[in-house]
This record gives sequence, C-alpha cells and structure tokens, in this order.
Amino acid sequence: MYKLKAADWRPEHFKWEVSDRVATITLNRPDRKNPLTFESYAELRDTFHKLHYAEDVRAVVFAGEGGNFCSGGDVHEIIGPLTRMGMDGLLAFTRMTGNLIKEMRSCPQPIIAAVDGICVGAGAIIAMASDLRYATAAAKTGFLFVKVGLAGCDMGACSILPRIIGQGRASELLYTGRIMTAEEGQAWGYFNGIVTADKLLETAQGMARSLADGPAFAHSVTKKCLHQEWNMSIEQALETEAEAQAICMQTKDFERAYLAFVNKTKPVFEGN
Repeated sequence: MYKLKAADWRPEHFKWEVSDRVATITLNRPDRKNPLTFESYAELRDTFHKLHYAEDVRAVVFAGEGGNFCSGGDVHEIIGPLTRMGMDGLLAFTRMTGNLIKEMRSCPQPIIAAVDGICVGAGAIIAMASDLRYATAAAKTGFLFVKVGLAGCDMGACSILPRIIGQGRASELLYTGRIMTAEEGQAWGYFNGIVTADKLLETAQGMARSLADGPAFAHSVTKKCLHQEWNMSIEQALETEAEAQAICMQTKDFERAYLAFVNKTKPVFEGN
C-alpha cells in the first residue's frame, strides 16, 4: 500500500510538526494576522490530500501564530489580483479554495482548530471545516465576504455553517458579515470549548492525542459518515451506518477492545 511519512514533509508556506501521531499546522505570518496567499491555499490543499496516505498521522491541529488564527485572503496578494482577473482565472481560484475544503472533509484524520483572536474570511471557513473547534475568549469569527461585495456562499459556508449553528444564525452571519464572539460561538455549538490563551494549543493537541490513541480506522469511518450523511435520507443513513459498523467489527481494534474489557485492562488501539 502506498504510504507517506508526514514527519518528513517540509511545507514552504506554514509551519508543520508531527509528534505522537498528531500533525500541527501553524499559519505563521503573525505581522499580518496570518493571511493566506495563492501559494498557501494550494499547499494546504495538497497537504490535506497527502494525509490520505500518511501512516504516521492520526489527528491534525490547525492553529495560527501570534495571538490570531487567520485573517483570510491577503488583501494585497489575493484580493487585489482577483479584481484584475477574467472569469477563467476567477473560477480556477474559487475552485481551488473549494478543493481545500473538500480535502479537509475527506481526509481520514479528525481536524481540531485552535482559534485565538482574528478568525475571519477564509480563516473562519477553515475553522468551520474542521471537526472540532476550541477558542479563547478573544476569538472573533467573521464571514466577511459581504463586506467586500461578495456573497456569503464561499468555500461551502452555506452548506456547512447552518448544520453547525442553525439556519437562522448562519443566515445572519453570512448576510451581515458581523463578528461572532467566542461566547456566542460556544452557545451556538460552533466552539467545543473556550480556554485561556496559554491553554489553547495544549487543549487542541490534547484532544488530538486522545483521538490519535483511539481506533484510527473507526474514527475515519465516523468522519466519513458524518460528512456523507448530510445528503442522505434516514433510511439511507441507517444502511450506510449498518455497513460501516459491520466493517469496523472486523477490525483487530474491535477485538482488542473486547479482550481488554474481559481482562479489565485499557485497550491499546493500533488503527487496524
């Protein structure tokens, strides 16, 4: 089977670290609140695609440096050039950004976003597309597309955001572009928890390590079903889950859990 060692990867446009089967992506342009460029979009897309084949990563943490998560597309390096592009170039760009979300949602590893400070535009989308989100009280999340004359339907926002916080709340944020506070985000189910800044990365990585220690194959099936069942009837979902769970029951991790229970020990999952 074709596998890659993620610990050997050397991305050019963000920090990358692999430890204890957890990969940590850190956007590292803190002087500009960690904006994205054409190149960083593409490299992130390609990185999440390669994670399908990474044998040494079972969970991913996504963070930003310098007290902010991500300020979205760089005004000078993305927004300016977009105003001068024709339709072919614009479609190539918007499809590339959408493909980043496709790769995030389809990669088998759970993704945990660690959100501090500014988290707007594409940054808010990246947090939204993650599986779990932790924030500090200073987190300011905004889907700002309307502020620059664009629609709120960007990178899957109209599909994913209502499923997290509800149609009415999502509609308000996407129509107005206003900032969602950390407290609102937690109350609405967008954030899984609010922690102090000094505990943010520790909390996200702690959750990631906990997931990495779990049954990796089963986690990948859970993620796949969570994503795919958005478009299914309950009957289709029940059949999908019956088939998925039957497959999981054939794994050695399922047997390991049973034997650990019988022997009154803690199971050690190996991901197969």
